[in-house]
Order: sequence, then structure tokens, then C-alpha cells
Amino acid sequence: MSDFETIWHFPLVRTSAGIEVTVSQIVLTALVVILGLVLAWYLKRLLGRQLTKSKVDPNAALVIQRMFFYGVLILLFITALGMLDIPVTALAFISGAVAIGIGFGAQNIINNLISGWILMSERPVRIGDFVEIDNNRGVVENIGNRSTRIRRIDGVHLLVPNSQMLERVVVNWTLVDKDFRTTVRVGVAYGSPVRLVEELLYRAVDEQKEVLKKPAPLVVFEDFGDSALIFDVFFWCHAGSERELRAVRSDVRFRVTGLFEEHGIVIAFPQRDVHLYDHTARSDDAAAS
Repeated sequence: MSDFETIWHFPLVRTSAGIEVTVSQIVLTALVVILGLVLAWYLKRLLGRQLTKSKVDPNAALVIQRMFFYGVLILLFITALGMLDIPVTALAFISGAVAIGIGFGAQNIINNLISGWILMSERPVRIGDFVEIDNNRGVVENIGNRSTRIRRIDGVHLLVPNSQMLERVVVNWTLVDKDFRTTVRVGVAYGSPVRLVEELLYRAVDEQKEVLKKPAPLVVFEDFGDSALIFDVFFWCHAGSERELRAVRSDVRFRVTGLFEEHGIVIAFPQRDVHLYDHTARSDDAAAS
């Protein structure tokens, strides 16, 4: 037993200030830190579930979880120093040197970490937003410490460094609301009653529940085409993604096709007049004359 106590209280580190760090202090500190990290991770997940049940905004919930977790880490660090009898002032020089080393060796990591906090505080991009970056479109699923995870419209996950989310041009389709303006173009045959075409286009759009009444839809007689009279119908609709927007346009086209068939209006297609000449017959007529 005396041997165990001797080892348990054996000083491993002695400083010039008279501070001794024993085996018992190191073991107990390690156990407290490990248990504290496990408890912090569990409480973070528990807090996240409670915030989700309370229907808190996912972005606000993420910020609260991270602030809680990092706050626990700071308390664990201070507690560990206290258990080792190390004053915080003794780490001033060491922390300065470490900070300089980290600053030179991990610039990108720190840049992305700070950018992540800026994204969560200013919220130019939020979880659930439909964004477009470098011709990639998708929904933001998570804003992590280093990168932002975006699920593209084809189901592939895209990891974008947080710094690039701030430095590059990011198109946020749903930053303010989920209202989009779109258009459907149709060409009808020459000779069609243009006012009736206009009326049917308005009717097809108004029958769609996703189409907004304000701003009101607008039908434009766009041009006299080579083979058709071109009409564009502009309208605003409520959609959360490009897929929903395409579905609305598809429904409008289905309805336009049905209404045109009911009223005998032909949707035009490219046509060409081909004139055939019989050069042999001409030659025979010329020889006979």
C-alpha cells in the first residue's frame, strides 16, 4: 500500500515557481476531462433534440448547441488547470507561441472556422435554403466548423469550405422568401384567334394553386415566329426548390395543352414549303418548241 501511495503522489513535474504535478493529479485530471467531454457531447445532442421538439429554427438551434459545447470545453480547460495547480498566467507565453504557430500552420482551418461563425451569426445562408454556387444548385443541410454541406438537386452531397461561401458569389433563392417568377412559352399556328389564346393562357395559370395572385400573371404576345405566333406567360409561384418550380411549369403546360385542344387551337411546329421542279419535262418542252 505504501508503494502505491508513493507512486500515486510521485511528482512528475516541478517548476521553478515551486509547483509540483503528481501522478494522481494527472490521472484525475484526465478522467475528469474525458468524462466531461462525453457528458458535454451527450448534453449537446440532448439539447439539440429538445430544441427540435420545440420547433426552434434549425440555424438558431445549431448556434445554441455549439455555444453550449464550446462553453463546456472552456470550463473543462479551466478546471483541468486548477486540478494541476497551474495558474492561467503561467500559460500566457506558451499560449502566445502556440497561437503564432497555429496561425502560420493552419490558416485555412482557422479561416474556415471563423467563416462558419460568421455564416451562423449574419445568416446569409441558412439550413434549408436553396442556393446556387459555381453552377451547383442544392439545399443547405448543415453548416459545420470547416465546411457547409449542400445536397444538390441530383442527390449528390457537395462540401464547400465556409470561407468560399463568403468570398464567392452565392445565389440564395430562398433568403427572403420562396416566391419565384418564371415563364412558359408556347407557339400557336398562324391564323389562330390571338385574344382567345391570351384568355386561355390566363385561365391555365390561374387554375394552379401554387401560382400567386399578386403580382398578377402577365401574358405577352412576344413575336411573329417563322412557323408560329409566340406567346409568353409570366407568373409568380411559391416553391421551395427548382424541382417544385419545374413541376409548376409542367402543370401549366399540361393545362394549356388541354385547353387548346378543347378550343381547336393548334400548337405550331416548324414547317417548310418545298417546291419540286421537273427539269426533264422542261428540257423536252424546250426541244419540241
